[in-house]
Amino acid sequence: MAKTDKTVFIALPAMDEAETMPVFLDCLRKQTYSNFKLFVCVNQPDDWWSRPDKLEFCLNNQNTISMLKKETAIDTVIMDKSSQGKGWKGKKTGVGWARKSIMNKITEVASNQDIIVSLDADTSFRKNYLHSLVENLNKQTEAVAISVPYYHKLTGDELKDRSILRYEIFMRYYALNLWRIENPYSFTAIGSAIALPVKSYKAIGGMTPHKSGEDFYFLQKLRKYGQVVTWNREKVYPAARYSDRVGFGTGPAMIKGRAGDWSSYPFYPFELFDEVKTTHDLFPQLFEKDIPTPMDEFNEMKFSEVNIWKPLRENFKTPERFIRACTHKIDAFRVLQFLKWKNDQLERKDEEQLILWFEKFHKDVNKDLTFDIQDLSFSEGEISELDDIRNAMVKLEEEYQKNNFTH
Repeated sequence: MAKTDKTVFIALPAMDEAETMPVFLDCLRKQTYSNFKLFVCVNQPDDWWSRPDKLEFCLNNQNTISMLKKETAIDTVIMDKSSQGKGWKGKKTGVGWARKSIMNKITEVASNQDIIVSLDADTSFRKNYLHSLVENLNKQTEAVAISVPYYHKLTGDELKDRSILRYEIFMRYYALNLWRIENPYSFTAIGSAIALPVKSYKAIGGMTPHKSGEDFYFLQKLRKYGQVVTWNREKVYPAARYSDRVGFGTGPAMIKGRAGDWSSYPFYPFELFDEVKTTHDLFPQLFEKDIPTPMDEFNEMKFSEVNIWKPLRENFKTPERFIRACTHKIDAFRVLQFLKWKNDQLERKDEEQLILWFEKFHKDVNKDLTFDIQDLSFSEGEISELDDIRNAMVKLEEEYQKNNFTH
């Protein structure tokens, strides 16, 4: 391999991953792109060593460290935030601090053109995965990051599969509506599905740590800096498993979903996405004068300002700079907050909402299904039926992703 090839630095947080790590390492050993290094932060709060209910996690992490030390085929750097006296202390804890610590460490040894690949130990990927990322960023020279396509593998356990399919369908519905309204934050944030040049990480001042959702805020920060590509010829395959190690995300969603509670992951009416689009479309006119937008009441409540546009108009003197400032103000987080706030004022069953969305925007979906979409039931439908819905939405997403890639 030529010396000019970019080095890929894999950023891997690990907690309670002794069982999944062998499969993950095997995926790395099979990579066709060999110029990579693995940085692993095995982590937990230090006070877990004195808590009987957490001791099993501490011992599991020690097993992981032992396993990594024996690894000879992969160039590995172990960041030990697990052994007694070395774990997290105080507020600096969790996967957000782990990812930040790893990426900061990588920037100390990497060049600006090298690539950081964020992964999780319970995620699998095919042999050309790293090569596809390098190839992608070589082609998309203006891209500041890739939000990699994902696909959860089913387990054969009905409860797990029903939960992960319900959650993944929710995520794809959300992303597809953002693409539909041409929102600049139309991507899905998954910590195990991000790649970026080292120079992008430095340019945004690194990752801001969060106990949960660090991937969401990280991609939002990157998008405000530049273009996030959402197409890649290789996917990642995160595991479907119950986990309460973070406050929200796949693991907690599956736990709540197993108990029948999907209140945190509703299918927001598509009309609310349209209100977001209407607001964004009014940004050029708002540069000239104050006019009503569908988000005014929400903005006043969230920002404690009757008029959020006037200060932006005063500080950003050209239409281009003003529109960009508005886009940064009404970002991915504010859009999600708006949808949640407005959704509380409406009542529509999740199945009903998804059916209405398909009927309005994708009437031909039935040709890809083995059942009538009108019979959709998340709680009683066959797993194969939910999988059909998931796969139909994957196809729709890929159309948007490829268009994003080529334009």
